[in-house]
Amino acid sequence: MSQKPRQLVLNAFFQRFGHHVAAWRHPSSTDNGRPSLDWYVNAIKLAEAAKFDGFFLADFIGRSGAVTPDTGRNALNYQFEPLTLLSALATATRHIGLVATINTNFDTPYQVARKLTSLDHISGGRAAWNVVSSFGEHTAANFGIKEPREHAERYARATEFVELAKRLWDSYDDDTFDNPNRRTGQFYEPKSAHPLRVEGKYFSSEGLLDFPRPIQGHPVIVTAGNSDTGRDFAARFGEVTYASATSLDVAKAYYADVKSRLAKFGRAEDQLKITPGLSVVVAESDQEAQDLFGEVQALVDFNNLSFGGFDLSGYPLDGPLPDLPYQEGENGRGRFRQQLELARRENLTIRELVLRFRVARGHVQAIGSVKTVADLIEQWFVERGADGFNVVPPYLPRGFEDFTRLVVPELQRRGIFRKEYEGRTYRENLGLDRPADLAHRAANEPFPQAAQGKPLAEDLQLASS
Repeated sequence: MSQKPRQLVLNAFFQRFGHHVAAWRHPSSTDNGRPSLDWYVNAIKLAEAAKFDGFFLADFIGRSGAVTPDTGRNALNYQFEPLTLLSALATATRHIGLVATINTNFDTPYQVARKLTSLDHISGGRAAWNVVSSFGEHTAANFGIKEPREHAERYARATEFVELAKRLWDSYDDDTFDNPNRRTGQFYEPKSAHPLRVEGKYFSSEGLLDFPRPIQGHPVIVTAGNSDTGRDFAARFGEVTYASATSLDVAKAYYADVKSRLAKFGRAEDQLKITPGLSVVVAESDQEAQDLFGEVQALVDFNNLSFGGFDLSGYPLDGPLPDLPYQEGENGRGRFRQQLELARRENLTIRELVLRFRVARGHVQAIGSVKTVADLIEQWFVERGADGFNVVPPYLPRGFEDFTRLVVPELQRRGIFRKEYEGRTYRENLGLDRPADLAHRAANEPFPQAAQGKPLAEDLQLASS
C-alpha cells in the first residue's frame, strides 16, 4: 500500500495590522484603533478560501502601567482575547483550524481544558492550543503575581499543566453521551467516566471535566521555542511547532534535532509538523516586492530602542551594536541568540539590525516575485527545513491577499499544497493521529498512574530536567 505523499502545512499567523512594527501606519491598513470582528471574519474567510490549515492567533497578554510619551506610539497587541474571538470565527467557517495562544502562567489546567473542549465542539473539531509560558514582569503585575519564575520553572509548570489538561480531556469515553435513554432515565453509563485525582508540584485536580470528550480526542497542541528545553517540550507535546530560522541551514539543523527527540517520548516523526515563520512580501516582480517592502520599512519608528534589556537610544543608529554586559532574558532565549549572532556575523549597525531582524521577528524573509517566494517554500519543504510555514505577513490585509492570490495557486500547481480540504477536523487535515479514548487504549498503553490517584509529579519526566 503506497504511503500518502507529504503535504505542505500552511497556517496564517495574524497579528493586528501585521507583524511589521510599522504596519499600522501603512496606507493600505484597513483596521482602525478599535479591533473589529468584521475585519477578522474577512481575514479568516480569505485564509479558508485559500485552503490554509489553520488560523493562528498570538496573545501577548498584559500591559505595563507605566505610561510615557512613547507608550502611545506602540500599536502592538491591542486585540481580542483569542478564545472569545475564535469562538465567533468558528461560526463563520467550516474547515480551517483555530489556534488560540494560552499562557500557562496565567490560567489553570481545568479552565483551559474546559474552554478548548467547548471550542472544539463549537467548531466541529478544529480547536488548537498554542502553549506558551513566557513571563513578563508587567503581565505578572497585572495578575498580582509577585514571585519571579525562571526559564526552567516555567517549562516545568507548563509540563504539568499540559499533562493535566490532556488527562482532563480523557474524563469520558468518546461515546459516553451518544445514547441517553429517556425511557430508563439513564443519561450515561457511569463506567465510561474516568475521574481524576492528581496532585502535582504546581497543579492538582480531582473529579471530571464537565463536558464530553473533544471531537478531536485532544485539541491540537502547538508549541514554540528554540532553546534546548523548548525543543524537548515540542518533542514531548507538540503536534505543530512554531519555530524561527533565518536560513535554511539553521532550519534543517533545528528540524533534524527536534525530530530526533520524538523517539524518546514514544512518538513518530510525522506526528510533529515543524512550521517556521515566513515573513513574506510578494508581487509580480522581485523589484516591485522590494519596493512594497521599502514602503513599510520607511515607516519604522526608531524611538525607545532596547536590546537584551539595555536601552540603546543613546547610541548612534548607524553605529555598530555596542559591547554590553547583557544577560539573556528569561523569554525568547533562542531568538535573542539569533539576533546577536546575526549582528556580530554581518557587522550590522543598530539601524540595520532593527530593519533586518526586529521587523521580521527572527523569521526568514521571502521578498520577491511568485517564483522567488514559491522556490524558497518548496526548497525548505523538500530539503526538510520545514513541514510547512506560519505565514506572517508584515502588513495586512494586502500582504496576505497578495500571498493567497499569487503564491497559493503556484504551490498547488507544483503539487505540494492541497486544492481542497480532505479531512473533517484540523487534526485530520494535518495528518495527525487522533488520541484514543481510555476504553480503546491498547494494553501496552496504560493510562498514566497519576490518573489513578498517584502524585502527578512522580509520573512526569519534567521538560526542564
